[in-house]
Amino acid sequence: MSSTDRPFDLIATDLDGTLLRSDHTVSERTRRALARAAEAGAAHIVVTGRSAAWTRPTLDAIGYRGLAVCGQGAQVYDSSRHLLLTSITLDREVARVALAKIEAMVGDVALAASRDGVDGEVLTGPGYRIVGDALDCVPVAAPEEFWARPISRLFIQHPSLGDDELADAARQATGGLVDVVVSGAGFVEILPVGLTKAAGLRLAASRLGLSARRAIAFGDMPNDVPMFRWAGHGVAMADAHPELKAVADEVTLSNDADGVAVVLERLFG
Repeated sequence: MSSTDRPFDLIATDLDGTLLRSDHTVSERTRRALARAAEAGAAHIVVTGRSAAWTRPTLDAIGYRGLAVCGQGAQVYDSSRHLLLTSITLDREVARVALAKIEAMVGDVALAASRDGVDGEVLTGPGYRIVGDALDCVPVAAPEEFWARPISRLFIQHPSLGDDELADAARQATGGLVDVVVSGAGFVEILPVGLTKAAGLRLAASRLGLSARRAIAFGDMPNDVPMFRWAGHGVAMADAHPELKAVADEVTLSNDADGVAVVLERLFG
């Protein structure tokens, strides 16, 4: 298929709730659809909220060897070489001030942090609950450990507020000092200002000589909104967050019903 006949040059997919089924696998149907798109000359970039260290085992399991945008855009990761091409960190003093402002408004929150680096650990403090069983973490007891080394972002949870409520309160409390995003059930993230999946995807795409206009993006959560606004076409999964559906160009089936494959089959045959 020539470039003029090819519907898109770039396929950007979120992982959890999008490319991956609930059992953390990629179906054979989706593999075939991605292979057909690759035969037509389209590149595939994984774009995930997970850090590179959290992403690597899954990419290895599904046989992915391309560029991956990780950590909400903080990291552009070359999975074939286990190498970070770019890495952005959250200023720890800014993070501490932001956390203090949030807790002054809503009370104590449970805290986790993603350390910088290709093998950076995810630290979890007392009371922080990891949703699902696919992600490893390192429990810490002393709060000082969160600030001992560079971090890419913080995660917060509240005993009574839901994710959207907590995110709204955090945005109000911090007043633009940091960015706040909901990336999944139980994941409210504190990020450097301006850091988004779109920012990381833009860098990864430029390395491949690809443009936003010729890109199609798939996702399911509010942290995918900037990526949809960057890409030429955005596809939300059937059970996506309402905030993402509101900016999507179309809605496909769920991740467990091979929603990504359904669209790619239509586009690439």
